[in-house]
Amino acid sequence: MFSKTFYLTQWLDEDTFSKLLTFARFLGRENGVSEFVIDIERARKNRVRAEEIKETLKDVGVSLTEEEYRELQKLLPTYDIEFSINEGKLIITPHVYVMDIIKKSEGNIPIKYNRQEKVFETYPYYYYDLKELFIENGLTVKELNLEFKKFDFSLSVTLRDYQIEAIQKWKDNNYRGVIALPTGAGKTIIGIKAIEETKVPTLIVTFTREQMLQWKETIMKFSSIRPEVGLYYSNEKEIRQITLSTYQTAFRHVSELSDKFDLLIIDEAHHLPADKFREVALGILATKRLGLSATPFREDGRHEELFKLMGGIVYYKPVDELIKKGYLAPYDIVQVKVFLTTEERKKYLTLLNKFRVLSKNKKLKELIVLAKNGDNNAIEALKVYNEIKKVVNFAQNKMLKIEEILNKEKGKKILIFTQYVDQAEEIARRFNTLLISGKMSKNERKKILDTFKFMKSGILTLTTVGDEGLDIPDASVGIIVTGTSSRRQFIQRLGRILRPVNGKRAILYEIIVSGTQEEYQSKKRKEDSILDEVQISSEYSDDM
Repeated sequence: MFSKTFYLTQWLDEDTFSKLLTFARFLGRENGVSEFVIDIERARKNRVRAEEIKETLKDVGVSLTEEEYRELQKLLPTYDIEFSINEGKLIITPHVYVMDIIKKSEGNIPIKYNRQEKVFETYPYYYYDLKELFIENGLTVKELNLEFKKFDFSLSVTLRDYQIEAIQKWKDNNYRGVIALPTGAGKTIIGIKAIEETKVPTLIVTFTREQMLQWKETIMKFSSIRPEVGLYYSNEKEIRQITLSTYQTAFRHVSELSDKFDLLIIDEAHHLPADKFREVALGILATKRLGLSATPFREDGRHEELFKLMGGIVYYKPVDELIKKGYLAPYDIVQVKVFLTTEERKKYLTLLNKFRVLSKNKKLKELIVLAKNGDNNAIEALKVYNEIKKVVNFAQNKMLKIEEILNKEKGKKILIFTQYVDQAEEIARRFNTLLISGKMSKNERKKILDTFKFMKSGILTLTTVGDEGLDIPDASVGIIVTGTSSRRQFIQRLGRILRPVNGKRAILYEIIVSGTQEEYQSKKRKEDSILDEVQISSEYSDDM
């Protein structure tokens, strides 16, 4: 550690003495001689630089050797603060005392102090906020060396009026925000337009591999100037002007991606608040951020985190408005009620009574918490609840109703949605449909999807892997065999059939078992405000 003691024989005025005390300790005065020692930590706390120390000492007749001055410059550099990125972390190296400033950010910016390295650490996302905070408090900052080289890029498609409005709102919000538009409204084109508007290195994060490849295909199809597009996925990890990745891959490799991009586009942005996926938004430096989603609001309320990380909702258009303008197909939602068989009803009631005894009138959320804490009654209650769901979801009469609907809609492209692989496989066998499920490899799923796309008519059965990201414009009929109370899932499934092709009118059938929790779930979906535009057009029972 640097150490220099100096002695002064002259009497010091109050101003000079005070100035010396900003970087030195007064050790005492004896026989007319004052003794001082330079204190580096005191100099840092008072934000005194090497040049100031040299000049102040010169004024009182004390000289520093060249070696001493060079050492002071190392310990008290020109910059008060230096930023760097290391292993995906933003490192703040202070050369002056900054704890008072850091405390001002508490509650808004999570900062940890690394005592061993004597630096502060946080997420790269907070770089720009911290930089401004330090500058506002009069500190000189050594910024990150970020040279985001612009590139030529042009979109060769005419945007719809609402797409133009959406991009403008995003720009007006300092190139940040979430755009909420229904499935089929062309959110991908809006994202590509954002690249044209900024022309800066861009990272696009999608939820699935299939969506990632769709983005690449659309970029190449509608670009008048062929861009450099890289896939950062699996064994193929290329960083280019436009880089595409998935949530999972970006999360695992965020440290390699953190300082490479100035525009971050998050597709299906409602997934971002999940604990590990939010690390992607926090780990990327990008000043410009665009979130895209048909359903940005989450039942758990964590959409607030999404808005904070991406910039809030800047644009929204409801389904009905886009239908009126011809941008989406008009649709009907038909609720089809079926009943349990006598045997199924008996089993259902037996299980229901058992559940009531075990649950002791507690809500499902309460039971889940209790089960996690080892409560045996809660654990058994949840097991019984799952058995009840199976009785309802696999009701025999659902199969009969599927057959009726398929006969009625013969000659069209039909999507059948279910929560369960076993049920999907049974439907595919019984009605000779194509099938896509999570048990299949990505290549298998792609092959089947491509086959279905080129068919003039046909049936495709899907598990939850088909809830998002499928692009089948001419599909006009959807059948929900099993679902959840999630409004987001319902809207995503509806969106799969809303792309306007050849003047079609879409129809979504919702098969529910009368007198069970499926009726409650259906009612809950329709009470949620985000579904205001979705109206039940018809209701049929078993005599459809």
